[in-house]
Amino acid sequence: MKIGIIGVGHIGKTLAQKLSAAGHEVKVANSRGPETIAADVLATGASAVSTAAAVADVEVIILSIPPNRLAGIAPLIAAVPVETVIIDTSNYYPARDGHIEAIDAGQVESLWFAEQIGRPIDKAWNAIGSDSLARKGTTARTAGRIAIPVAADDGSQRQLGMALVEDTGFDGFDAGPLSESWRQQPGTPCYCTDLTSDEMPAALAAADPARSPIRRDLAVAAIAERVGDAATNPDAEYAVRLHRALFM
Repeated sequence: MKIGIIGVGHIGKTLAQKLSAAGHEVKVANSRGPETIAADVLATGASAVSTAAAVADVEVIILSIPPNRLAGIAPLIAAVPVETVIIDTSNYYPARDGHIEAIDAGQVESLWFAEQIGRPIDKAWNAIGSDSLARKGTTARTAGRIAIPVAADDGSQRQLGMALVEDTGFDGFDAGPLSESWRQQPGTPCYCTDLTSDEMPAALAAADPARSPIRRDLAVAAIAERVGDAATNPDAEYAVRLHRALFM
């Protein structure tokens, strides 16, 4: 497939590498220009382009961007064909992103995101840690293979998102419509806990909208204390142990 990825942080970088290695035609872009994209992002065949070029003539657009980029991206997304599938990998919430006043305790973040760009979206790769995504992918039917939930309102788009998750080395798990995607966000039992497809249904069902923000903030504080800053991600082993202890 022809795929455009905007954002080459921890998640976007790995998706560019894995999806191009799987045979997809991948273009990647960031806010600073193609010349700033590191060679390792392109090592398996992805091409560095401008943001406008990344959304042109593609079947799928993957957004892995911070919330302050949404206003600039929305006009580009509005111009792409309606059949283009938009996948969002990020998590936005007011406790850490205080300038997003539009999200309140009663609003599902993914629905808010779809409103900001004016398009339906898939939610995928937001519930796995960046280190697990980079290192723990396996071939299909491997025992203990990690599952990644995919939520979207359109069933065919959800299936496409799940197929792309499979191409990155994980089981794509059908997590239902976008309104239920809060069940795969920070603080919930399936978030960064590296569960299998057999374990995923119970984890999604156990998600608690009242308790998840509290658990999320506890995890953020613990990670910040361990690594010393808000930008460095912990290794998968520590992150999974922490999240399982707090969320499950």
